[in-house]
Amino acid sequence: MATVSPSWNYTLHLPRDPRAPGVARGALRLILAAHEMGELTSTAELLAAELLTNSHSHTEGPYALRVLSPRQGRVRVAVWDTDPRVPPGFSDDKAAPAPLDAEGGRGLHLVRACADEVGVSVLRHLGASRGGKLLWADCGGGRTW
Repeated sequence: MATVSPSWNYTLHLPRDPRAPGVARGALRLILAAHEMGELTSTAELLAAELLTNSHSHTEGPYALRVLSPRQGRVRVAVWDTDPRVPPGFSDDKAAPAPLDAEGGRGLHLVRACADEVGVSVLRHLGASRGGKLLWADCGGGRTW
């Protein structure tokens, strides 16, 4: 029997290091196992991998992984970074997919396809939030990959 409340959240601040996305995915697996949500691991890890890689590849500053349970049986994977610009593949479902011969450009479309729900918050005020954006994706609505 779990001794923690149904609502929980963790934040992992990541340095500008090519190993950081892998470290974050490992932490995500441990968090989900600890909360007995192992059935969501493959989907949540895919969502986290794409969001983390996007922040690492397209921004210059630090970034952070946030994992939380907005309600029983669901997990939200969110990535904050310092760039307030919302990527086209995330903000607009009508954005054109990458050309077939492109090496990148599919990740955020994949997030939109695999998540039960996605969202973005643009944090324009510096200070406690440090500005930037927070891209998030939920899973756990009965769909697993």
